[in-house]
This record gives sequence, C-alpha cells and structure tokens, in this order.
Amino acid sequence: MVILTGSALTLQDVKQVVFKNEEVRLATDVVERIRMNRETVEQMLAEKKTMYGINTGFGKFSDVIIEDHDLDELQLNLIHSHACGVGEPFSEHISRAMLLLRANALVQGYSGVRPELVKQFIDYLNAGIHPVIPQQGSLGASGDLAPLSHLALALLGEGRVVYKGNQMDTEQALDQCGLTPITLKAKEGLALINGTQAMTAVGVVAYLEMEKLLHQSELIAAMTLEGLQGIIDAFDPDLHHVRGHQEQIEVAKRILQVLQDSKLTTKQGELRVQDAYSLRCIPQVLGASWQTLYYAKEKLETEINAVTDNPLIFSEENKVISGGNFHGQPIAFAMDFLKLGIAELANISERRIERLVNPQLNDLPAFLSPNPGLESGAMIMQYSAASLVSENKTLAHPASVDSIPSSANQEDHVSMGTIAARHALQMLENTRRVIAIELICAMQAVEYRGIYKMASMTHAYYQQARTIVPSIRKDRVFSTDIEQLTKWLKDEEESDIQKQINKGGIMYEQS
Repeated sequence: MVILTGSALTLQDVKQVVFKNEEVRLATDVVERIRMNRETVEQMLAEKKTMYGINTGFGKFSDVIIEDHDLDELQLNLIHSHACGVGEPFSEHISRAMLLLRANALVQGYSGVRPELVKQFIDYLNAGIHPVIPQQGSLGASGDLAPLSHLALALLGEGRVVYKGNQMDTEQALDQCGLTPITLKAKEGLALINGTQAMTAVGVVAYLEMEKLLHQSELIAAMTLEGLQGIIDAFDPDLHHVRGHQEQIEVAKRILQVLQDSKLTTKQGELRVQDAYSLRCIPQVLGASWQTLYYAKEKLETEINAVTDNPLIFSEENKVISGGNFHGQPIAFAMDFLKLGIAELANISERRIERLVNPQLNDLPAFLSPNPGLESGAMIMQYSAASLVSENKTLAHPASVDSIPSSANQEDHVSMGTIAARHALQMLENTRRVIAIELICAMQAVEYRGIYKMASMTHAYYQQARTIVPSIRKDRVFSTDIEQLTKWLKDEEESDIQKQINKGGIMYEQS
C-alpha cells in the first residue's frame, strides 16, 4: 500500500501504483490539513477578498470579478472550455500516473480544495478507472491545462474512461463501481488543472523505461562484443578510474562482470590493437546516458512532491499568493536532456549493428546471411535501425527552447515540457527497436563464433531471447521478429541475469 502524505512519494511508489496497481490511501493527518486550507478559502470568500481564479476570471480575464452565485459555474465552465486536448490518448499507465501525482499535490493542503475531491482521486485509482486523456494540446505553462481538464472531466462523471480494459462513458464505469461524480466548488476546477502532472507522469514513465533499457543495452552490447571478438582491455577499471566519471566506471565494471568467463573476447594485440569506438567507448557513451537519466530522476523526484497550481493558499499566514509554480521549465529541461541520452543510446547501438552486418568490417558472413547473395539476411534490418536513429535526431531537438505566447499575451512564456516528455517516450520506443535489432544480429554472430564459448550470463540471455526469435536459417519477414523482441524487451521483468549483475555491488548508488 502507498500512503500519500504530499511530500514522501518516490519513483518506486509511482511504479508500484502505476504498473502493479498497488492500493493508495491518504495519510491519517492530511485530511485535517486539507480541510483547514479549504476553510481559509471559504473565509476569504465571505470577506469578499479578490482572489485570482476563485472569484475572478482566468488568464486575460483575471480582472473580471465573478458574482458569488456564479462561482461554482465558473469552475465547471473552466473545465469544459479547457478540455481541448487532441490526438491519440495517453496510455492507461500515464493516465493512472496523472491521477496519482495530482492527488499527491492536492494532499499538501495549499490548493484550497475539499477533502472529498482528493478522495475522488483515490477512489478512481483503487477502482482502476482511468480517464481518456488526449496527448496533444499542452503548452507546459499555466500547467498542463488541456490534459488535466480531460482528467477533471472524469471526476465530474463526464468524458470517457478505460475500466477493466474497455473504453466507456464515465457514467457507465461509475455505475459499475458504485461511485458518484463530484460537483466542483469555488477554486476546485482551477486547482485540478493548474499543474505539471501530465509532463511529469510521462517523464516518470520515460525514466522507468529508460532505466530498464540501459541495463538491457549493456547486456546486449556485451553479446555484440563477443560476436565481434571485442578487446576486453578497454574495460579495465584502471582506465576508467583515472577519468573519474562514476557512471562510466560502473558500466565498465558491469560489462567486465558479464564477460568474465567468455572465450570469445580478446586481448589487445591478439587480433587487433584497438576496436572501433562503438565497442571501445561503450562505458563512456552509456555512462553519459546514465548521467542524463540521473539528472531527470532528481528533477522528477522533486516534481512528484511539488505543489504546482495557482493561486496557493497559506492558511497559517492567512494569505493567497498568485505565482507561477505551474511553469514546467524544470521538467522541460530534464526531458530534453534525457532525450540526448536516449538518442546516443540508439546511435551507438546502430553503429554496432553496422559492424555486425558489414563484411568489410568483420569476418562474419556478409549481412549475417545464411546464404549470402541469394538471401539478404540482416541487410535491411540495419536500414530500419538507421531510419529510427535518424528520426530520433529530429525528436531530440529541444522543445524547451520554444515558446508561443497565449491568453492575449498574458501568458507570454511557456515551457513546452509536455512535448519534450512525449518526444522522450517516443524516442524510447524507437530506441528499443534499435536495441532489439542489435540483439538479433548479436545472437546470429555468436552462433557463428560458437555459443559454447559465450560467457555464462550472455549465454543465458541468448537462450531467453531465442525463445522469442529463432535463428536465421533463411530469409523471412524480419519485421515480425523485431516487433516481437521489442515487446519482450518492454515487458521483461528484472531477469535473474540482471539480479545477478546487481548483486555484484556495482550499481550506481542513485539507481
């Protein structure tokens, strides 16, 4: 069970709730904190104090005063008018993460909402009701207005949700669960949609997927080293310690551990003096990709426990402050940085694929073909990998350097953080396919060398992957192989091999 306090949520907690459907509860002391905060709002309304978005219009309409009898309608109108998301919906996992993260922000008691509203989030999470939320339409400042408005619609019993694997009207799902929609009061609509929970939810999922993919890529790169009889000296710890980057040091240690009993690696001077950079510099490049991941992790861990709406209510000081905590710049930068690490993970993998298939660069059968000339083998798999890598380079362009003014220039600088996070996730999908292609080629290469000479860890991984994709005996539709192996990599739980590597005591302390 995950207990929400507003300040102690971890990425592991999010993983358990989002992917393992862990039950969620509120900490015992937070309800009173939320109630006190709400009472402050009610008191200030009674005193006729002017408060942005509570008794005024929104954005450029902030100078328009709203009559008391229209305050509830103001919040409903806000949700309806701002539900302008377009495009394909986010995955159920991301929708679920958005529910969790928005609830955790409201729990802190600075948003002026009633406890009943926060409870609605918890009920939806525990019942498995996931709002259908279009991916596109957020500027990443004033919060993720459009995506969060679609989330809010579901809390009101409107819009569409996914429940038990089926998309349906929200009312139908609530009937099946025995839940009722909530009616918004003053401030609550604004509190629901002013926040960074869309970009942060996507960012958390991207972080979790990249962490797994980095571990997988190290193991696959080790198999490629065997297929190409790579020089193991380049992973000597002395070499990496003198540079000092911790992540680089640990990638080299893990590669050495994986290949410690391999009969396919070589020493410098046995076959050649030096390997190409895509083999020799695996620790330097993947280590740097780990660094982008840890930077993103640091920012995400802060943001999942952040209060990001506007205005904020400080009950003890009896004040309401309008500010800009909804601005997504920290997450936008983090996601754009993460994209660089993802891009290079794919980039160096594709170069290893080229070395595995190019007969001018190795002594393997041309394009790993079982019958070169008559059959093309892995020739066009490298094309696909190159295409995905090139697409990643386009997606890696930083979204955070762009800004388009909105709301009649009142909101004149925005982060585009949700675009950055979405592109990071898209790049991970591309990169996973590139890594899958490398694994197909590496397995074919080690078969040619002799799988009995493989390291015990890579051999075990080879055997697992071979249950998904058989050996290439003749040309076939390789798209099927790539997609099946990609799905296996995405769905794979931490393997016994990975646990064995982790037990070696060489995991970076942040992970």
